Amino acid sequence: MDFYPVAIEKLIEEFAKLPSIGKKTAQRLTLHVLNLPEDEVREFAGALVNARGTVKYCSVCGNFTESETCPICSNPNRDKSIICVVEQPKDIMIIERVKEYNGGYHVLHGNISPMQGRGPQDIRIRELVSRMKEEVKEVIIATNPNIEGEATAMYISKILRPLEVRVTRIAAGIPVGGDLEYADEVTLSKALEGRTEI
Repeated sequence: MDFYPVAIEKLIEEFAKLPSIGKKTAQRLTLHVLNLPEDEVREFAGALVNARGTVKYCSVCGNFTESETCPICSNPNRDKSIICVVEQPKDIMIIERVKEYNGGYHVLHGNISPMQGRGPQDIRIRELVSRMKEEVKEVIIATNPNIEGEATAMYISKILRPLEVRVTRIAAGIPVGGDLEYADEVTLSKALEGRTEI
């Protein structure tokens, strides 16, 4: 693409680094941004810089927050005796849309994947185990139903079994090999209702 100025090429490269954004989409996004009024571009850039500078992880569950604890962990109406374990903060947003679950969360920030060199020590399993000192009665494992998610679920189940806490797994309804991100509310609701012990 030698016909674009260097600044445009650089912006296309940066957009193309985003997940699910190919070269053509990156080019369309770049051209769209260049056609926006300057104040909208500054607002967009400011929102990126502000989010990156102020958003951090909740000290309790690992969700996104701008304070020490996220709104879910600091909500006194949530059931603290149930913890739903997810791979990423985006999974919390997906489960919350269903409005069927009222417990707490624990974000692993990844999964166990020997093929990618990620073991149990690379995700937040130690922090999950330390939370069992609280009045936790059930841990729902809601990792993605793929090889890595299943391996992570089995490992967590094995680690928590001696602690005499009920460990369940979200039920069928989400296709094997799929991601929580693409599940609709009805499918996810059914999966939560039909969870089974592992």
